[in-house]
Amino acid sequence: MTATVESVSRDERHAFSKPTVPDIRLIAGFGVEGDAHAGATTQHRYLIVKDPTRANLTQVHFMPAELFDELRGAGFEVSPGELGENITTRGLDLSGLPRGARLRLGTDAVVEITGVRNPCSLINGYQKGLMKTLIDTDDAGQVIRKAGIMGIVVTGGSVAPGDPIQVRLPAGEHLPLGVV
Repeated sequence: MTATVESVSRDERHAFSKPTVPDIRLIAGFGVEGDAHAGATTQHRYLIVKDPTRANLTQVHFMPAELFDELRGAGFEVSPGELGENITTRGLDLSGLPRGARLRLGTDAVVEITGVRNPCSLINGYQKGLMKTLIDTDDAGQVIRKAGIMGIVVTGGSVAPGDPIQVRLPAGEHLPLGVV
């Protein structure tokens, strides 16, 4: 299966969900044009309180559409953009990517993966019990976070549903994604 962009979302407000839009424009070193989380320094409300000068490693939020399929099977109704992601993908194991992997989206845009999103308690306010399904443990007792991955824009460009996604893995040792 070819990896593709299933949906794109943005919101200029710091709201929990983001409305889907026909396309988004990524700006190098900044993020999604017109999105509340865009900026060279952190724009996340929780992180900005801790250190407003911190580099923004969460410019673009990716979520796999397969997670929504899984959640529907568990009795939840979640659609693209509703968990705050900017880009919903299909056919790509996002959580299996190493730190530093680069995703080419469409013809021009490139995003470097920085880490995983740590699901926050606001998720339970959206749908009761949802947060518990987004945090799991593997057989070795390691915590698995299923709330998507984050990245920074390396090369700007437009991204729209149906765009292909190409993965370029980093050279050298592949480091697992940590929470950003």
